[in-house]
Amino acid sequence: MSAAPALKSKPVTTEPDNDDSDISALINRLTAEVNQIAVDKTKSIQQITNQMKMLALNALIESSRAGAQGAGFAVVAQEVRGVGQQVETIARELETQLTKRTGDLVASIERMSQRSRGERMMDLSLNAIELIDRNLYERTCDVRWWATDSAVVDCAAAPAPAAVTHASQRLGVILGAYTVYLDLWLCDLDGNVIANGRADRFRVVGQNVAHTKWFREAKTLRSGDDYVAGDVENQPLLGNAQVATYCASVRAGGEAHGAPIGVLAIHFDWESQARAIVQGVRVGDADKARVLLVDSHFRVIAASDGQGILSERIALSLNGQRSGFYHDRSGTMIAFHATPGYETYRGLGWYGVIVCGA
Repeated sequence: MSAAPALKSKPVTTEPDNDDSDISALINRLTAEVNQIAVDKTKSIQQITNQMKMLALNALIESSRAGAQGAGFAVVAQEVRGVGQQVETIARELETQLTKRTGDLVASIERMSQRSRGERMMDLSLNAIELIDRNLYERTCDVRWWATDSAVVDCAAAPAPAAVTHASQRLGVILGAYTVYLDLWLCDLDGNVIANGRADRFRVVGQNVAHTKWFREAKTLRSGDDYVAGDVENQPLLGNAQVATYCASVRAGGEAHGAPIGVLAIHFDWESQARAIVQGVRVGDADKARVLLVDSHFRVIAASDGQGILSERIALSLNGQRSGFYHDRSGTMIAFHATPGYETYRGLGWYGVIVCGA
């Protein structure tokens, strides 16, 4: 297997798209101004019609005093009064219709703005999960490659003191070049750690890890081309650090289909690498967004605010979708996207999630 360079985590450089929100705010403001103009002008018309009605009333009073001579003027006064009432009715209808239309327009613009915002957040959640997938794909390449290293294979085959020392030194050299790992462990088939790369920092040689899920699964791998991707967990033997453990079987002669003689486990420094990704997602300040990575059980495994990691669970409403966005009962927008995987790494059913303030 060819060497695979470690992929360094890079911040997401997608700029927040504020154009939609700016345009929406502008249209809302202009619509409100039009609505206010209509209201003001309608009030002016109503004031004029009130004056017309008052003049008509006065004219009727005066015509009644004039007797027969004022009869013709009374007809004119009644017509003026009727016109004033018609104008007032039209003004009221205009105000009602304009208010309704502008209200509908504002509501429509708000829906469009929310949809645009939701789609942008969904894209950013995909960006976050894609970055971690690409990163973890490199981890699967690393562990399968290093499991064929001659020092690792020789030590697993015959863990004599000299072979253990040589394997530990070799693992230490790898750790010096690949800074995304906390430690590398070589285990025998009984789950005993027989060599590690940071023996001066982590005294794990002699510890038994046969009870762990990742080791049990690694023992059943069919060939050296297969791997195990463990869940993110706190590892007690590494100072309770948050790690993602990847395993491959060590096989006789370093051959992919040789007999299994051991297990190589590499512990990815999850916390620092994942934090760089979720904090690098360029959401706008106005979004008040919390960027998360959650596992297949919706457990928070990374959070831009550093809260709830490995303890909080998010109640995602997927509705059978791999991606989408919705508002919960409090009005909070939640956008999500399932892991798409990368190359031969299928992903572990994780999601990128962005929770925006109401």
